Amino acid sequence: MSIKQDTRHLYLQVIEQIKRDIETGIYLEKEKLPSEFQLSKSLGVSRATLREALRILEEENVVTRRHGVGTFVNPKPVFTSGIEELDSVTGMISKSGMIPGSQYLSAELIEPTEDERERFSPIELHELAKVERVRTADNQPVVYCKDRIPEGLIPLDQVREADSLFGIIERYTGKSISYAVTDIEPIGYHEKISPILNCEPDQSLLLLKQMHYTKDDEPVLLSSNYFRADKFSFHVLRKRV
Repeated sequence: MSIKQDTRHLYLQVIEQIKRDIETGIYLEKEKLPSEFQLSKSLGVSRATLREALRILEEENVVTRRHGVGTFVNPKPVFTSGIEELDSVTGMISKSGMIPGSQYLSAELIEPTEDERERFSPIELHELAKVERVRTADNQPVVYCKDRIPEGLIPLDQVREADSLFGIIERYTGKSISYAVTDIEPIGYHEKISPILNCEPDQSLLLLKQMHYTKDDEPVLLSSNYFRADKFSFHVLRKRV
């Protein structure tokens, strides 16, 4: 499997070869790669070259390196979406060919914080409906959702039976969610949420904080969604200006 006859930088060749071996099933998802000594020997490169390749592969979320344990192949994300495309979690799961579902956790009225009052401005808030649910794909938990909605916008008892809050809001208000302002934050193990989503101790989460607006710029939904990073990936199209 030596790759030295290629004229490109060796670490780039190593990256391509390891990716190819994963694609062809030589290395399976969650499987541990051979030791650095074995892998560098089989590829015909130095351990320094191999480490640089593994570093980049980890940055690309292809592998995970565990100090003192080894390097493991990450599962491919099941759900992918362009971050510039606004879709509900229900829509994302459905488009992947899986059945979306919800595990209702709680719904209560809370006093909004000053930050929440500012974010929902110019709406004058008295209370917020706070809804927490776990979204499932083929009955497997994949997203933990914390949603906050102005009091009285939708009946809370309907949340327990429905999957998409987008659909509930549109049905009861006649207003469609047109766009969202989104912040993405990668986070590590979450003491409460990670066990609920059946995450391994070293599995990361992607937190999407989104304020959703109607076409008339009215804020109607503030959400904090925790996605399993091994199940979801988001990409964005950037154009040169």
